[in-house]
Amino acid sequence: MLRQSLVKCVAALVFVCSASAAYAQMPNPYGMSVNLETAKKIAAPALAEARKNNWNMAVAIVDTDGNLVYFEKMDGTQLASPNIAIGKARAAAQFKRPTKALEDALAAGGDGLRILGLPGAVPVEGGIPLVSEGKIVGAIGVSGGASSQDAQCAKAGADLMK
Repeated sequence: MLRQSLVKCVAALVFVCSASAAYAQMPNPYGMSVNLETAKKIAAPALAEARKNNWNMAVAIVDTDGNLVYFEKMDGTQLASPNIAIGKARAAAQFKRPTKALEDALAAGGDGLRILGLPGAVPVEGGIPLVSEGKIVGAIGVSGGASSQDAQCAKAGADLMK
C-alpha cells in the first residue's frame, strides 16, 4: 500500500514537472489587459447593435484574468443576464476562445461532454476574446437574447479591436 502511494506520488511529480516544462515553452497568448477607457469603447457598439434590434442586453468586459473591467445593463434586461454576460466574458478570456467553441464541442457529444466538468466553462454563444496585436487582452460577454443575438452584439464590440 505504501509502495503504491509512493509510485503515484512520483508519477504525479513527473507529470507536473513535464507539464510545467511544456507550458514554459508555449508563447504567452496574453497581452496587457484592456483598460477602462477601451472597455467602454468596446461595449458601445455592442449596446448600439442591441438597441438597433430592440434587444435588451447586458454587456461585460473583462481583463485577461477574467476580472470585470466594465459592465452595462440595458433597462428591461432579464434578471439572469448580468451574471451570464460576466460568465461568458470570463470563459472566453480564460479558455482563450469564443464560448461558441465550447458550445459546439458540447453539442458534438462524446469527449465534448467533458466541458460540463470544467469550472467556469460557459458553453453558450456570446463570449468572445478581445485580441490586440495577436494577443488576448480581455473578453466581451453579452446576454439577454437568444445566443445568436448575444453573439451578434458581442461581435460588434469585439470587431472594434480589429
